[in-house]
Amino acid sequence: MLHYRTQGYNGCAVKYSPFFDNRLAVASSSNFGLVGNGRLHILELTANGIQPLKWFTTQDSLYDLAWSEIHENQVLAASGDGSIKLFDCTANDFPISNWKEHAREVFSVSWNPVAKDRFCSSSWDGTVRIWSPHRPQSLLTLPTHSCTYSASFCPHSPEIISSPSTPDPPATAIPGQPGGPAPPAEALTHDWNKYRPTVLATAGVDRAIRTFDIRAPQQGPLSTMLGHEYAVRKLAWSPHLSNVLLSASYDMTCRVWSDRSDVAGGDMDMMRAGPVVGAELGRMGRHTEFVTGVDWCLFGSEGWCASVGWDENLYVWDVRATMS
Repeated sequence: MLHYRTQGYNGCAVKYSPFFDNRLAVASSSNFGLVGNGRLHILELTANGIQPLKWFTTQDSLYDLAWSEIHENQVLAASGDGSIKLFDCTANDFPISNWKEHAREVFSVSWNPVAKDRFCSSSWDGTVRIWSPHRPQSLLTLPTHSCTYSASFCPHSPEIISSPSTPDPPATAIPGQPGGPAPPAEALTHDWNKYRPTVLATAGVDRAIRTFDIRAPQQGPLSTMLGHEYAVRKLAWSPHLSNVLLSASYDMTCRVWSDRSDVAGGDMDMMRAGPVVGAELGRMGRHTEFVTGVDWCLFGSEGWCASVGWDENLYVWDVRATMS
């Protein structure tokens, strides 16, 4: 397990580069993102551990990031001042582009992996916006009418975008004692399956991870995974295995799960049979504060991932070492 300290800055998100197997980036904020500066860390994995390649300090908190799909040295950052900034690792300490149309904090950014000339953002202002890195204004605004924590392009289609948000009416419950899911509450995160084009996973305040098939949106979840003791902050499907996903939670753990689609006969059989109970395969408990970001390495063997949290720690670790 490798470790790096984001000294003075609490981690909010981590992403591996899609171009380099030894490079990753961390979006972080001082004072837990409540007030103060942000910092984007560009890091490299070396024979001597994790080394800083470059960092950019911003006037407001940074909540999320996305590597460009068209330029190996460029990274988007979602800022608390409502702006989206594009940084270049080879440039000076300022963004090469800046977009500001959101009226409140930008909480997520996602680059389109299919149509690579666009990216999207979601904000607490109740909108998702589509952008081009070559244009100063957004291409499209999609109203969600509620606080939107996550937005993502489908990796199988250039025109499909998804975003979970606060239910209507919004729930007031907060995570309580360990056990089953609480009443419907805010969805904080979601991710598309990399191998099954119609399947995605969601999670949030009620502590439950659920998978859905967009061909049957009213049918309910294909699979439900229970075990986290507090809200689930981030989900990431494995880029190597179709049934495995990783979660990060306010209970200070990262957990690896199987949605059991590999033994349930496939998605159509799961829809006919009703909800499947997924299985926890292992967990990592080295963080000492909220875990806010996880991501899988796209290269090499299928187990390596990275996690960040409010404890100012980045860990790079092998999921397989946590599995019993």
